[in-house]
Amino acid sequence: MARPNEQTQSEVGWFCVRCVFRVGGDSASQLYEERLTLWRAAGFNEAIAFAEDEALGHAADQSDMDFVGLSQAYRLFDAPGHGAEVFSLLRASDLDPPAYLTRFFDTGEEKQDDTDPGT
Repeated sequence: MARPNEQTQSEVGWFCVRCVFRVGGDSASQLYEERLTLWRAAGFNEAIAFAEDEALGHAADQSDMDFVGLSQAYRLFDAPGHGAEVFSLLRASDLDPPAYLTRFFDTGEEKQDDTDPGT
């Protein structure tokens, strides 16, 4: 018998799939984009197939974008809603928190703005 939140491959549920794209043609100006999309699917394989089909179309619509072939899926525990967890990835590391964040999330190459903590 399945435990709560444990579903078989054939049960339809919500999945978030992260796909990675390369934007720009030369190494001096290229960027990498991680894009998360939501899918209602009968399992991981179907969700990834939906996402990869969409990713190929998304890249084809852009003149300087390529889908690099990485897809990672996460099955949501509940239907999407306010505050729902839509993706989670665990990574083993011996780094302390500041070094970990610098290594994986704050390399200095990200294209992002700081948010105003007062808003």
